[in-house]
Amino acid sequence: MGFDGVKTLEDMDLKGKKVFLRVDYNVPLNANGDIVDDFRIRASLPTIKKIFSMGAKQIFIASHLGRPQNKESKYKMNKIAKRLFLLTKRKLEKLDDCVYLKKQHIDIPKPSEASIVVLENLRFHEEEEINGADFAKELASIADIYVNDAFGVSHREHASVHAITKYIPSCIGLLIEKELKVFKSVEEPERPFVAILGGAKLRTKIPTITRLLDLVDNILLGGGMIFTFYKAKGYQIGKSILDKDFIGMALMMSNNPKIILPKDVVLADDFDNPTQVVEYSPENIPSYMIGLDLGRKTIEQYKKVLEKAKLVVWNGPLGYYENKIFLKSTVELLKYLSTRTQTKTIIGGGDTVAIVEKLGLRDKFYHVSTGGGASMQLLEGNSLPAIEVLKEVEEK
Repeated sequence: MGFDGVKTLEDMDLKGKKVFLRVDYNVPLNANGDIVDDFRIRASLPTIKKIFSMGAKQIFIASHLGRPQNKESKYKMNKIAKRLFLLTKRKLEKLDDCVYLKKQHIDIPKPSEASIVVLENLRFHEEEEINGADFAKELASIADIYVNDAFGVSHREHASVHAITKYIPSCIGLLIEKELKVFKSVEEPERPFVAILGGAKLRTKIPTITRLLDLVDNILLGGGMIFTFYKAKGYQIGKSILDKDFIGMALMMSNNPKIILPKDVVLADDFDNPTQVVEYSPENIPSYMIGLDLGRKTIEQYKKVLEKAKLVVWNGPLGYYENKIFLKSTVELLKYLSTRTQTKTIIGGGDTVAIVEKLGLRDKFYHVSTGGGASMQLLEGNSLPAIEVLKEVEEK
């Protein structure tokens, strides 16, 4: 069966098997190391349920968490394991490492003792991020089948999503399968197809804009990158963010009728503690002001375009979202799209997803992606290394 050249769970015989499940539980934590949002944990539950329904006797769950330097206690998987237990209600045990268990006299529980075993943070070992072969082989040695359901890491060549596939029969889980199908649908979209792109710097969005111009009917732009477009038009942009090296690219792109720039912007005299906040036309921004959000006219302008859309892809906040004063256009347009039942809206990008979660709107959209970098790669028309290696293994 498979999907696009990659084996899925349906292609595997899991009866009586031990399964190594790579998930992306890299969830946001507060200063105390408590979980702020468990969206990524909940997103893995259908795959866990499916694996057990297929007769697997034990699942070893592996993930990274944060960017630990010295195995800080904050980044241990203990609280993740507790949350997973509350969500699954299955016998669960958390181990103190993820590899070399026998050497460290760490006993792997028998399936009758714990049907779910949570391994320690993969990034406590530097071999994970350098795609170490011996590390990957050791990970593979504890199970019979490998399942990659970590979409948010699949744009990386890390040992637990890449090298491991050479040592154990492998497939993708339900979450990755869904993500791949959703982003593949963008290649043959329902129309009108509209993209909304935000973010601070134009340089990071050029590959996405270039790719989407071949696919969409319109691109609605926001975020700090719009001021490079304004500068290319000869406007005064005050202290707003500017990508000087990409002014020429912005000028060329702005001549494309598919690209729509904001009619007005919200200006302030400071990012975090403004004493002046005004809506202004973008043609002549005062020298001491900074553009930090989209104005009321633009919100209405963009709603008119989105009103007709059948498919919308959104990546990146439209304002300086770190300050809620400048979150208005992002929030209002997200709320508007959440009511458009005839519009399929795909939300990608970690910052945008976080805002959706805070608003409690995740279930109102067609798809909210679990991977920022991975979703960007797919939007740009690039392949994901962790998926491509599965195809290569299958071909061999």
